[in-house]
Amino acid sequence: MSERPSRPGAATAAVKDNLAGLVERVTFHNQDSGFCVLRVKARGQRDLITVIGHAAAIAAGEFVQVTGQWVNDRTHGVQFRAGFLRSMPPTTAEGIEKYLASGMIKGIGPVYARKLVRAFREQVFDVIEQTPGRLQEIDGIGPKRADSIVAAWADQKAIREIMIFLHSHGVGTSRAVRIFKTYGADAIRLISENPYRLARDIRGIGFKSADLIAEKLGIEKTAMIRARAGIGYALSEAMDEGHCGLPLTQLVPLAVELLDVPAAIIETALGLELQDGEVIADSVDAEPCVFLAGLHRAERAIAARIGTLRGGALPWPAIDAAKAIPWVETKAGINLAASQREAVQLALAAKVLVITGGPGVGKTTLVNSILKILGVKGVRIALAAPTGRAARRLQDSTGLEAKTIHRLLEVDPMHGGFRRKEDHLLDCDLLIVDETSMIDVPLMHALLKAVPDHAALILVGDVDQLPSVGPGQVLADTIASGVVPVVRLTEVFRQAAASRIIVNAHRINQGLMPEWAQGPASDFHFVECVDAEDGVAKILQIVRDRIPARYGLDPIRDIQVLCPMNRGGLGARSLNIDLQQALNPPGELRVERFGSTYGIGDKVMQVENDYDKEVYNGDLGVVRAIDAEAAEMLLEFDGREVTYGFGELDEIVLAYATTIHKSQGSEYPAVVIPLTTQHYPMLQRNLLYTAVTRGKRLVVIVGQKKALAIAVKGKQTGRRWSKLREWLAGCAG
Repeated sequence: MSERPSRPGAATAAVKDNLAGLVERVTFHNQDSGFCVLRVKARGQRDLITVIGHAAAIAAGEFVQVTGQWVNDRTHGVQFRAGFLRSMPPTTAEGIEKYLASGMIKGIGPVYARKLVRAFREQVFDVIEQTPGRLQEIDGIGPKRADSIVAAWADQKAIREIMIFLHSHGVGTSRAVRIFKTYGADAIRLISENPYRLARDIRGIGFKSADLIAEKLGIEKTAMIRARAGIGYALSEAMDEGHCGLPLTQLVPLAVELLDVPAAIIETALGLELQDGEVIADSVDAEPCVFLAGLHRAERAIAARIGTLRGGALPWPAIDAAKAIPWVETKAGINLAASQREAVQLALAAKVLVITGGPGVGKTTLVNSILKILGVKGVRIALAAPTGRAARRLQDSTGLEAKTIHRLLEVDPMHGGFRRKEDHLLDCDLLIVDETSMIDVPLMHALLKAVPDHAALILVGDVDQLPSVGPGQVLADTIASGVVPVVRLTEVFRQAAASRIIVNAHRINQGLMPEWAQGPASDFHFVECVDAEDGVAKILQIVRDRIPARYGLDPIRDIQVLCPMNRGGLGARSLNIDLQQALNPPGELRVERFGSTYGIGDKVMQVENDYDKEVYNGDLGVVRAIDAEAAEMLLEFDGREVTYGFGELDEIVLAYATTIHKSQGSEYPAVVIPLTTQHYPMLQRNLLYTAVTRGKRLVVIVGQKKALAIAVKGKQTGRRWSKLREWLAGCAG
């Protein structure tokens, strides 16, 4: 331990320092996250220092050991930011009195703390543990208060033992607090029995982290408990690629590679997992596959619900389309194309319907026509979309209230899941869902459970876009099953055909190279770059200077860089750092957490669903305030302010650049798309098509013509292993 660490004046020290000392005061402690701000009298320091860290429980008088870095906060001055913090009970009479007076032990305040230390000196804790009857020697402490003191001390001791156990097995303090909050007093027993449960139960801990803990606990690499957990890990990795299951011929080699154990062990583990129902064996197109049990059940249930909905009677009386269509054309002042008239006729007679097509083909006009006709018939209508932006677009285009699917289903943060389900159905006769290509199997399963049997369902989406980020390909499988009537709109209308964005989106979708014209009148541009370095320089210039100057767009709010992938110099991670420096360099008031730095005004994206905050994967926000003392950051999402503790910032990332996958369901005034051979693994037609269709006023591709040609001529995304199409076809009878 360094005797006298240096204290920097302005810069953050790169070297980790160790400190030890007594906690004089707990300035702040959040019981939920464990975040704390302490004033500590540290060895080798003349003055009290401020230590920022995480602790499940902490009190004045305790002795702490911390490892971290000195930082100079503009508001609060020099502080020590601890990545590791371990506390121990005080050993001096003065420290013990401070500790007991803090209220940490229920039943003892400043008065009784003084009495106990005066009576028992440094042996107070020994008395509480070994001879608790002696506590009643103190005036005012009767049997009830004595019992309360003993129980509270036992709780504190248990917390300390759990934290020491977790620290000794390589778990950082903030995650250790999360584990303690989840498992409580059973933490040591549960983790010792099966450390791999951490990957399932604790956000931020994956299989690899759990595997390291297991290794420290002495669990062999070839242990069956590890191999069984590895089956779920391999299928979870496949799920991240969009699969609901994997062929047996792929699953076993993948698990062998991930776990580095012989195939025989994996095969035995797979047999046990199948036996216990953790995974399910089935086939897709006669290929033997293995599915995660939850996803297998969800796909089957989706097919059953669609079958039930299809089989019912229409929730509105028969409508004469020959009269209704001219009426709606007159009412809305429009002339429907022949394909749209056919679609309206089908929609008025179908219980379940899919409407699909690219940009500019009149999906919105069609949906509005259906809504107007059914609206005057008194049909109760619900509108939903998977993201906040998509729901807002649907609301703006229809003039009716539209909600995100999560809001429609009424998230239940206390118990998890949704309030709207089989025993509390949606109150509607017709549900229209937009951007259905984005909806994965778990979310569609939850949605269909809440749709009443009598209701009609219209799924709207562009099947040629990327499939959902989550597992499955619900829209594509529904269309491919041949069970549900499908309206496929292909005619690009005259007004839309004036946009090079829309024309080129359709060209790309047909496997043709896009066309562009130079000059400010065009809304589609290609800027050539020779390599990644040249590409970064051009993107920065285009985003910071050229687009704002020519089009009057705000570089942070209105322009979105969409990358094929996260990795590489032209990947989202690297470009975020470059764009942040160019557009909003962090000032002195900043937060550094989980490998990112955030300042006021930064654009960020939520990367997982947070039901408590009602913020969901893919939502864009802006940093509005940072409170270093309270360890909180205030973000604004669509006009709504949400507070994040610093320990929760692994839920967000910078979003000046994001992946094309994450942009699904969103539109931006301008998009800039890096596209070079560096992105080769992701150069697929539907990826480029999805990126181009995100731009409303302007699309700029910065890249190499060779990479553009590879993407346009390339196949769609590789096959996703799902069984929904087969389940649906099986329900056709």
